[in-house]
Amino acid sequence: MKKHVLIVGAGGVAQVVAHKCAQNNDTLGDIHIASRTLAKCEAIVASVRDRNALSIAGKLEAHRLDAMDVAATRALIEKIGARIVINVGSAFVNMPVLSACIATGAAYIDTAIHEDPMKVCETPPWYANYEWKRREECERAGVTAILGAGFDPGVVNAYARLASDEYFDSIESIDIVDINAGSHGRYFATNFDPEINFREFTGKVWSWQDGGWVQNRMFEVGREWDLPVVGRQQAYLTGHDEVHSLSQNLGVPTVRFWMGFGDRYITVFNVLKNLGLLSEQPVTTAEGVEVVPLKVVKAVLPDPSSLAPGYTGKTCIGDLVRGVRDGREREVFLYNVADHEDAWREVGSQGISYTAGVPAVAAAILVASGLWDVRTMANVEELPPRPFLALLGRLGLPTHIRENGDDRALLFS
Repeated sequence: MKKHVLIVGAGGVAQVVAHKCAQNNDTLGDIHIASRTLAKCEAIVASVRDRNALSIAGKLEAHRLDAMDVAATRALIEKIGARIVINVGSAFVNMPVLSACIATGAAYIDTAIHEDPMKVCETPPWYANYEWKRREECERAGVTAILGAGFDPGVVNAYARLASDEYFDSIESIDIVDINAGSHGRYFATNFDPEINFREFTGKVWSWQDGGWVQNRMFEVGREWDLPVVGRQQAYLTGHDEVHSLSQNLGVPTVRFWMGFGDRYITVFNVLKNLGLLSEQPVTTAEGVEVVPLKVVKAVLPDPSSLAPGYTGKTCIGDLVRGVRDGREREVFLYNVADHEDAWREVGSQGISYTAGVPAVAAAILVASGLWDVRTMANVEELPPRPFLALLGRLGLPTHIRENGDDRALLFS
């Protein structure tokens, strides 16, 4: 049964989501894209049409929408008959969009945790601050809400669940490693929304170690990793969404997230932070103009979607899982490698957007098919991983496993 899809947001990830929804509109039905800037939505529509991405003839329309306005979002959902909303807008709009879905009965899918614009790095577990408080509300309304269905969070959560189900009797630790070994050729840019990017790293770094929360500073703890395809890469212990759900849902003593950063990023970040330019709190200039320093920095940096042409190199993202199977210690690395140039050729995006957007569409297809239409709120690790990972392989993000130095593709029937 076709569900009809509303995509909220018009950035680089929305570009990927629109193309992948179009490639699967025989299952998903009509596709609508909405954001505050109508021109950006129209550009995505044009891109989809230019690449003849639609699987079958169908609606593909752009709309202007302030997603913070619950009534307006509800009205649009009802007007277009959307039964699945894929929210890839700013993390600030998650709760308003979820409210509109609950009011209309539409399924809700996002790729990142909700954030309050005036708060940074809240008390862990982060999902308990906003999303999980609304689980019963979703259940009463019979609304499916899939949280964090990007790559990380998202696919890495499914890797963790697969490892728990099929590779281990007990898991001692999960280390999620995210490396972008690509080059966009700019002096400095972020691969996704600069405001959200910097907010992740200006506060405390929370990790889950030995059954409790551990606090560090950004770039305080680093480690070199030897990974498939991208080789040896330096990554740093970083706070991230999936740590806050996996730590609570899978009962694993240690869950950490590591992200790769180059020396230039670290230098620029530290200068901006030390100057106060990454603050989310308003300041007043000598001319009496009130500005938010972080938003000014965002305004002068390249739009992440503009990085796609000419972006080269690959990403490697995966879970290093350690534990015990049949009384013996075991270690496996479940991972994906994506190529920036391949993403550009297929959907006109860079690889970071591709890895975030494709899983959200896979989740939508599984909701439309009924396999993930659970009529309540769920993080990805609470859902069957095999159908998700199998579908991702068909959509362009295959899963591989490294064990004892050997790498092989995982095939899912």
